[in-house]
Amino acid sequence: MAIFKTLLVVAQVLSALGVIGLVLLQHGKGADVGAAFGSGASGSLFGATGSANFLSRTTAVLATLFFICTLSLTLMGNYRPAASLGVMGSAPAVAPVVAGASAPAAAAAAAASNPSVPAVPK
Repeated sequence: MAIFKTLLVVAQVLSALGVIGLVLLQHGKGADVGAAFGSGASGSLFGATGSANFLSRTTAVLATLFFICTLSLTLMGNYRPAASLGVMGSAPAVAPVVAGASAPAAAAAAAASNPSVPAVPK
């Protein structure tokens, strides 16, 4: 399970870096699309508008991958396996733990701090 979490974190970081890089490569609507790949957009590898479509689709794919990795890591982080019932199938009897001291000691300390409360007999 730890290997799967590590792979998800690596995929999440790589997709985040890819989204950042692709967003920085893209220009606004008013900018010349061919400026990212040289002088003319029509002479580029993807055609006149192909580079914009390729970059936007790749950004969408990487953003979806980032979202899926984040959701998966969140679900895996919140998963708590059920407590084992043991060999006999019954829950183990556990005594309640009182923070700090036992009940008679806590009552004696409360009686010492407040004289109107009678002390617990021993």
